[in-house]
Amino acid sequence: MLHYATLAGVVAAGLAVTPAYAQSQDTILLGAAVSLTGKYTTNGEHTQRGYDLAVKKINEAGGVKVGDKSYKLQIKYYDDESTPARGAELAERLIHQDGVKFMLGPYSSGMTKAIAPVTEEHKVPMVEANGASRSLFTNGWKYIFATLSTSEQYLASAVALVAEKAKDLGKEAREVKVALAFENDPFSQDVRAGVLEDMKKFGMEVVIDDQLPRELNDMTATLTKAKALKPDMLIVSGHSKGAATAIRQISELKVKVPVLALTHCDAADVIGQFGEAAEYTLCATQWAPTLAYSDDLFGSAADFAKLFEETYG
Repeated sequence: MLHYATLAGVVAAGLAVTPAYAQSQDTILLGAAVSLTGKYTTNGEHTQRGYDLAVKKINEAGGVKVGDKSYKLQIKYYDDESTPARGAELAERLIHQDGVKFMLGPYSSGMTKAIAPVTEEHKVPMVEANGASRSLFTNGWKYIFATLSTSEQYLASAVALVAEKAKDLGKEAREVKVALAFENDPFSQDVRAGVLEDMKKFGMEVVIDDQLPRELNDMTATLTKAKALKPDMLIVSGHSKGAATAIRQISELKVKVPVLALTHCDAADVIGQFGEAAEYTLCATQWAPTLAYSDDLFGSAADFAKLFEETYG
C-alpha cells in the first residue's frame, strides 16, 4: 500500500516540475515493462495487477491533483519476457516512442537493474516495488524510488531464530550446518550475501553452497547432497518458481531437514499448491495483511488484502 501512495506522490512531484506536459494532457501516461512471459510470469502478473488496482483506486478517487487540476492515470504495458536486455529496450521504447514521463518498475532486481540506467539517462522517475537488491540503492541513482526492505535483510531473522533455538537441535549455534541454494541473479545473490554475513556472526558452517539451475525447475543435485550431508538448515532463494520447485522436490525426494527457509512463499502460493508439504517452512515477506498502517485510499492492510482478493480471486 505504501508504494501506491508513493506512486501518486512521485507523479505529482514530477508534474510540478514539468508544467508544459501537465498543461497539455488530462491523462498521465505511465510506462511499465513487466514479465508476462518467461520464468517470472507469476510475479509479473502480480505486479501488473497491483499497478492496475492502484490506478483504478486513484482514478476513482479523482486522480492526481496538481495545483487546481486533477489528472487521471493510465498505464502502457509491454512484456519484458523476463529478460533484462528486453526490459531495457522496452524502457527506451516507452520513453522515446510512447512519450512516457514516469515509469513503474518491472519485477525482480535484475530487471530493475537493467531498466534503471535508461530512466537515469533520460531523467525519468521510476517507482518500483519489486527490486530489493541493495546494489540498486548504493550506486547514486537519483530517479529510482522504492518502499521495501533490501534483500540482504530477507532471511536474517530465520538465521537468528536457528541460532537462538540451536539447543533444541542438540547443538551450539556454531555447530549448526547450513545448506544454501540460490538463483544466480542480483536479488538472490544479495540474499545469499546477507545470510552468509548473519551466519558468520554465529559461527555456523556452510556445507552446501549451490546455484539453482537457470530455469529454476530442478534442484535434485542439491537435495541429493542434502540427504547425504544432513544439514540442520536449508535456505533457498529463487523467486516464485524456485520456491515452488523447492517445496515440491523436497516432498517428492523425502528430504528431511529440521529447518527450511525460503523467499517468495506467498507469491508462489506454496500453501495453496502443496498443502501439508509446505508446513513449518520459514518464509520471508515484504508485506502482510496484519500490518498496522493504513491510508485514506485503501484503508487498512487487511482492507487492501480483501480488495485484492475480491478483484482477482
